[in-house]
Amino acid sequence: MDISAALPTFVIVLREGVEAALVVGIVLACLKKAQRSHLNPWAYAGIAAGLGGSGLVGVVLSGLFDRVHLLEGDVEAVVEPLLKLGLCAVAIAMLSWMLIWMTRQAKSLKGEIEQAVLQGLDGTPGAEGPGAGTNAAGTNAADTNAAGAKAGWGVFGLVLIAVLREGFEAVVFILANWQRGLDASLGAIAGLFGAVAIGVALFRFGIRIDLRRFFLVMGLLLLLIVAGLTTSLLKSADGAVVAIAQLNHTQLCISQASCILGPLVWNFSGWLPQDVLPGLLLKSLLGYRDHLYLAQAVLYVGFLGTVGTLYFRSLVVPNAAASLKSGASGRPA
Repeated sequence: MDISAALPTFVIVLREGVEAALVVGIVLACLKKAQRSHLNPWAYAGIAAGLGGSGLVGVVLSGLFDRVHLLEGDVEAVVEPLLKLGLCAVAIAMLSWMLIWMTRQAKSLKGEIEQAVLQGLDGTPGAEGPGAGTNAAGTNAADTNAAGAKAGWGVFGLVLIAVLREGFEAVVFILANWQRGLDASLGAIAGLFGAVAIGVALFRFGIRIDLRRFFLVMGLLLLLIVAGLTTSLLKSADGAVVAIAQLNHTQLCISQASCILGPLVWNFSGWLPQDVLPGLLLKSLLGYRDHLYLAQAVLYVGFLGTVGTLYFRSLVVPNAAASLKSGASGRPA
């Protein structure tokens, strides 16, 4: 297996999978604390449905790419880069938003999930509650079953959304880099197993893991990997414009070195090619290109400057807020 090709998808799936595992673990812990462990199968069903839904999205999008290859040559040359352009744009937007949102919401995530679970359980009798006929409030068995099913569907929906959201992001990223083929899929599978292992270690065996440091390292890697997607996005845009110009026999290019990417910034193909190590590893993790054009360099630096700033602010703001609150109350944070 080509490690350099599998590593980006491993990082993405591992991080997204751990986020989903945290949500599932909090839900299961909350059910246990509320003595509603008989609803655990609903959570497991939500996991299965979320994974199945993510896989279905992957199959549909992959089928769409396969259909593109059946088009006529000139049309395929236009549609394929446009599809890759769209997937790259969606992957960049979703992963960037989730990186910043998850970091900002980390401190309140546990409380919000517990509140959502408890609201769904409100009025639902526990496994050890009064008999099957009527409970202490005189509720008959049919009402009890209806309330239990309602709570179960609430747990199912909460877990389903968490898993499906993270899975969808991972699938879109993998398909945006589909040229890496089987190696990318193997990296995703390894990341999924890693996320499951971390979730089991945390909530089943009580092993202490420094999640703050884990998400900090994964966040930095994710930031660099997504920044690398911006170079792929512009490469697809350049290919699409060239194909459209050839199809319509019009002049759309604005640069001699490239079509719409501007002049060449560097050409390192002679001593650091992107198709062999270590260039291949740099391309996978950092978006390195042995031929880098001006528009790619500007967008790459601009992305790191804007999204990177927002990400680091999201790391600092909660601590600053805690310190502010501590100073107002005269107690340590």
